[in-house]
Amino acid sequence: MTLRVDGISTGYGEVQVLYDLSIEARPGEILCLLGRNGAGKTTTLKAIMGLLPLTSGSISLDGQTISTLPAHEVPQQGIAYVPQGRRLFKELTVTENIEVGLMTRGKSAQTRERVLAMFPRLRERLNQRAETLSGGEQQMLATARALCLEPSVLLLDEPTEGLQPSMIALIADTVRAMRDEGQAIVLVEQRIEAVLSFADRVAFIENGHGREVVETFALRDDPSLLQKYVGI
Repeated sequence: MTLRVDGISTGYGEVQVLYDLSIEARPGEILCLLGRNGAGKTTTLKAIMGLLPLTSGSISLDGQTISTLPAHEVPQQGIAYVPQGRRLFKELTVTENIEVGLMTRGKSAQTRERVLAMFPRLRERLNQRAETLSGGEQQMLATARALCLEPSVLLLDEPTEGLQPSMIALIADTVRAMRDEGQAIVLVEQRIEAVLSFADRVAFIENGHGREVVETFALRDDPSLLQKYVGI
């Protein structure tokens, strides 16, 4: 399914953050949102999930408007969100966190098994409380919970932040696998080497405005846009 963000403006109370921003995430691709801190990347993801009201514009999934839905109904449309900081139910066990994901769209034990096969370390820790997991394991759990929705669109906000290289590689492999299965993936990531290694397109955001959208291979050949919008 194609996710289309069409000319949205939003913010926090009186503070406007996004100005007529438009992006499109297509099935079977990884779209990375890139920009300096405070550019509006996380705000874009929150707006897609219905967590911020729009002052203008619309968001649609395969042509059906979702920006008028209450926030709790957006995941039911097949959009999963792994926020920055993971936002797990830390007092609940690994099993209970996964069950929350399954309940969102009424998925079965078959989905649970499929997700645990992707993250075998979680199977070893099913009865552990989420707060006792390492940072990398918590990121696995947050991603696994999202995948329990069997989403058509997956939103990831800095999924490799603070992780060791082996965990970064695992998350990257998982994201690629989801893309190869036909999901549309929107990724916020500050590690340029990660962006260049597995994103398909990059959408630059500057001060809440959408700027160039380019194929990743073009950035490898000409990194001048990275200097312009990210300062690297």
